[in-house]
Amino acid sequence: MSTAPRQMHLAAHFPGVNNTTVWADPRSRSQIDFSSFEHLARTAERGTFDFFFLAEGLRLREHNGRIHDLDVVGRPESLTLLAALAAVTDRLGLAATVNATFNEPYELARRLATLDHLSDGRAAWNVVTSSDAFTGENFRRGGYLDRADLPQALGSARTGGTPYTRAAEFVATARELWDTWTPDGTPRPFTHQGQHFGIEGEFTVPRSPQGHPVVIQAGDSPEGREFAASAADVIFTRHGTLEAGRTFYADVKARLAKYGREADELKIMPGVTFVLGDSDAEAQEKAAEIRLQQVSPQNALLALEQIWGRDLSSYDPDGPLPEIDPDPESSLVQGRVRHGDPLAVAARWRALSKEKGLSIRQTVIETTGRQSFIGSPQTVAAQLTEFVAADAADGFILVPHLTPGGLDDFVDRVVPLLQERGAFRSEYTGPTLRSHLGLAEPVWKG
Repeated sequence: MSTAPRQMHLAAHFPGVNNTTVWADPRSRSQIDFSSFEHLARTAERGTFDFFFLAEGLRLREHNGRIHDLDVVGRPESLTLLAALAAVTDRLGLAATVNATFNEPYELARRLATLDHLSDGRAAWNVVTSSDAFTGENFRRGGYLDRADLPQALGSARTGGTPYTRAAEFVATARELWDTWTPDGTPRPFTHQGQHFGIEGEFTVPRSPQGHPVVIQAGDSPEGREFAASAADVIFTRHGTLEAGRTFYADVKARLAKYGREADELKIMPGVTFVLGDSDAEAQEKAAEIRLQQVSPQNALLALEQIWGRDLSSYDPDGPLPEIDPDPESSLVQGRVRHGDPLAVAARWRALSKEKGLSIRQTVIETTGRQSFIGSPQTVAAQLTEFVAADAADGFILVPHLTPGGLDDFVDRVVPLLQERGAFRSEYTGPTLRSHLGLAEPVWKG
């Protein structure tokens, strides 16, 4: 007897951050006009997606002292934009990335609770932090927090006496504020005294329609996984293969029990890309063309400089990798994370380049982000279903390469196939984001 496939969750990421978007494509439109955001949000809601996801950057990223001109150089403030989208959507969740380092719990909890009321229970907060003085200069905060207090981990949960970091305490404090109003609408005073915050008073916004806005956490580090297991509703991650996804999924889900949580109380949703074609072969050809557009000759050198930390503008993108070693202490790139040990990354790239006879540009294409799912609509629907069935994900945050129409084909051609398979909803069954995600309303802790 056949069994129905496990239901997946889907979200839409507005493109434009990093180098996913193909700006040279004539179909690419503005990353700041409201019409672009409205188009993608309406498309996602037409596809009965769980939520619409906005990334955030608090300072324009620089490369060798100049604005990184292959990146987005303008983006509206997330919560303001999502409040506008609440007026043109009815069911779609609205997720804002908001930095816990350069905000305060009372004000941010108030803004998120307001969005939850305006949207009738559809708000979410993707918690991120920043540890670089480069971003801090925009806020006149020269003494930014130590990396030990807020790495990409967002702070470890309290294990063996380890204290919360600022971000973990921030989330806990926000939840205390959201719980100061009783479910029947009575406000009560609050007092919080902790390592990073000492506040007291009265919260101005009644308990929101879904109890608390949904909390999303992004990060793959051990501390980040622990934080997600202790406090998040969704973890936004990335893993490139089925096996890598299964390993991550098993690790994070296994951490939940010690916090008294069940496996379905935390949704694991990797960010993924896709390329569709009428056939698998056509999709592969389109994917190769897209990668060439994403990694232009100029972009290849900039990607290399992010690893090497040196000015490599004199190198030929179609030539070999530099023989000179990276500078681990370089400040050439500002506002971007240098992932891993530059010397080790360079060694891997050189070995790959030598093995396959790759140029600089070809090496960057081979080693950096690529499309996660490539094929006909039938193939992509089968791949997505397989990931969820194999416990490699609970769903996906889709990152299209075109703004704002990059999700159109997926909703028109893949979603109906997922619905036919019984792997995805055909209509919304509840009004709030928590209902879309299958999450219970948090118990009031007044």
